[in-house]
Amino acid sequence: MVNNEVRFLATLAACTPAHGSIVEIGSFKGKSTVALATASAICHSGPVVAIDPHLGLGYYDPNSPHRSPTFDAFLVTLKSAGVDQNVEPHRAFSRDVAKTWKRPIRLLWIDGDHTYNGCKEDFDMFSPFLSEGAVVAFHDSLNNFDGPIRVFVEDVLRSDRFGPSGFVHSIAWSQYRPADGALYREARAQLARGAAKLIPYVAGPQPLTGLRKILYKLTRSRVPRKLISPAAWLKLVSPAAPAHDPSIAPDAASEPRRSPEPHVP
Repeated sequence: MVNNEVRFLATLAACTPAHGSIVEIGSFKGKSTVALATASAICHSGPVVAIDPHLGLGYYDPNSPHRSPTFDAFLVTLKSAGVDQNVEPHRAFSRDVAKTWKRPIRLLWIDGDHTYNGCKEDFDMFSPFLSEGAVVAFHDSLNNFDGPIRVFVEDVLRSDRFGPSGFVHSIAWSQYRPADGALYREARAQLARGAAKLIPYVAGPQPLTGLRKILYKLTRSRVPRKLISPAAWLKLVSPAAPAHDPSIAPDAASEPRRSPEPHVP
């Protein structure tokens, strides 16, 4: 996770205008958890629910090199950052946590299984609990994975349940607006037209190499994905925001002055 993503994730945790829990699916060693928990603690918005079986990366993909369990490293990261009291860890698969989940969600951060089936399952299990004005965000949507980008395009951008949407680096995000999401249909469709062009490159068994990789990067470069300032983002997702406001983060609001980042060892 790059620095711009950490800053934007903290913005989502601090500024999302909704009630409920912050739910993180996929914690690994805790870098994103620290960003979420630091912002949440400042805003007194409750602990971050961090869900991860902590089995290492190899169990997702048999072709990936196996990595050892990460739970101990995760706990050390939280304690070193001083946020361990603001995190509710669940060392479990998301489907098992979902079986008894009943709480409303204000921010759903999906960064677990990046396959289409895994990402789709996470979205389908937890999105019914999104509260009005909540945000759903997917990591690695503009990287070489088919799950995040496909679920974002097909289930979010093409749904009138969602309103303002965009990308920041590889994070795809959208606000849950079931009451007035239809007013943002054209803005979402404009974003979807560019993002959908990436799906054929990352779907299927063919490796992303050579000319295909060059074409993928060229297509990705046309998707707006600059960092947006917290003030500009909050204005964008405000319930009073005009329906004609663009869903894509404006360049004028990009690259704000640097602010202190959460400490991550």
